[in-house]
Amino acid sequence: IDFRPNGIWHYCMKAVDENLGDFYGMESWGKAVYGEIVQDEKITYTDYFSDAEGNEAEGMPASHTTMTLIEQDGKTKLLSKTKYDSPEALQTVIEMGMEQGITETLDCLDEHLQSIH
Repeated sequence: IDFRPNGIWHYCMKAVDENLGDFYGMESWGKAVYGEIVQDEKITYTDYFSDAEGNEAEGMPASHTTMTLIEQDGKTKLLSKTKYDSPEALQTVIEMGMEQGITETLDCLDEHLQSIH
């Protein structure tokens, strides 16, 4: 992770649950390019599907995300908004299971934050 404006986060998600059948062992690569980073306020980035070398996958939709941190009742609320270039791009990622994936990711974040309190 090169966490700075124009820095890159190149990552891999690997299916390690043997109950996933044909998906077990499958790797999915991505590359996020950070835009604006304002400490304690906001992070923007564009997330691309990529290969293991970080080359963007042609024909796959990019996600344009803004994460805003808001103080609320003495706690920090995370507001995440993601936009796509077209309704078709949004439909593509929905069909790929993006809603379930981000829900699971945020659930893991919540569990982690609970464990450090």
